[in-house]
Amino acid sequence: MTIPNTPNTSPISDFSDSDRQLLGQILFERYARLVSIQSADAELQLDPQQETLTLCPTLYWEERGANFVVIKISDNRFRCQFFYSDQEQFGTGREFYDNLGDCVVTMLQVQADHERAQKGVLSGMTAKELPKAVDDDYFGPLII
Repeated sequence: MTIPNTPNTSPISDFSDSDRQLLGQILFERYARLVSIQSADAELQLDPQQETLTLCPTLYWEERGANFVVIKISDNRFRCQFFYSDQEQFGTGREFYDNLGDCVVTMLQVQADHERAQKGVLSGMTAKELPKAVDDDYFGPLII
């Protein structure tokens, strides 16, 4: 008998040294400096049909006011999320990734887009779309 909401002790293998090296390289390319990556564990309900929680290896880092987690849910399966607070949590729109590099790069792109949107930067919009996105605010001349 399994007790609901009790962590499942079936082990998911930890991130490998090459996984950590890949993550470090991606973060170095993104931030142009070494980023401290911490190991953690997360309890997730991996099977929606069961109430049990599974202990999953997690890599965590903080950068530019955001907190990031990559969670290994099985061999070559990853979930990711970034957050600013309990109320501001974001994902990429995908349930899981088969490739750690794709997982991290996509999350960093989504976070960068979110960061630009928070600062009011409207990138990729044409002059025709711009008035619809802003309430007729004047942004000055377009400089190319």
